[in-house]
Amino acid sequence: MTWLVLASTASPATGHDFWIEPSTFRPRVGQPVGIGLRVGDQFKGQTVARTPDRIVKFISVGAGGETSIPGRAGADPAGLVRLTMRGTHVLGYRSNHAFTEMEAVRFEEYLEEKGLEKILARRKELGQTDKKAREAYSRCSKSLIGVGDGAGEGGDRVIGFTLEIVSESNPYEEAAGSELAFRLAYEGKPLQGALVTATRRGAADQKLSARTDAAGLVRFTLGEAGIWLIACVHMVEAPQGLDAEWESHWASLTFELPAA
Repeated sequence: MTWLVLASTASPATGHDFWIEPSTFRPRVGQPVGIGLRVGDQFKGQTVARTPDRIVKFISVGAGGETSIPGRAGADPAGLVRLTMRGTHVLGYRSNHAFTEMEAVRFEEYLEEKGLEKILARRKELGQTDKKAREAYSRCSKSLIGVGDGAGEGGDRVIGFTLEIVSESNPYEEAAGSELAFRLAYEGKPLQGALVTATRRGAADQKLSARTDAAGLVRFTLGEAGIWLIACVHMVEAPQGLDAEWESHWASLTFELPAA
């Protein structure tokens, strides 16, 4: 219910990003790490408490395999982990659907801002340009954290989300000024032509954006050290029985890029 209210009160020309924000991206081995969930714009987020009936998957993945992230209903942070193996671990959060309705003008502005021109064209083709829209949306969020002195060991990996961003290199083995490539997959296949953004915490006015190529790849030169958010939205016509006209998936990936 909370998410539906947030979606319904979004600013006219935007939907809200959603991301995982751990209490630290570089914990010591065995150090407790709070796993926060955030929703907002310009990499400024409101906390999202743990809501068990929204969670499809909430996991940490490392060299030792996949583990569910425990937590208490209504709590912020939404989960807590204590990782005992050095290396880069993946945190993942997958939600089920929530629903929102938007007036026509607001929905069209949102589609334009998120680079969803194909949906704009499809609405025009269906004669829906002046009609309000009902949307079902879900979240596919990941975060990379480097544990201990061996934080460079391992890296990102596919964890099977419907829409998924995967870093082709390990950010903890890179540094400010590096070019990093990210692969976007939808239902396990490369997604071409999707608009992907890269935002550094505290520098939202310097947001980078690019579209994926035929292999689903996009590249950014990340010029500053700090916490980064890579994000993308993909929308399709809703399948029969979903009680919406459109279905969107919101993918994100957060990590901390070291200084040069």
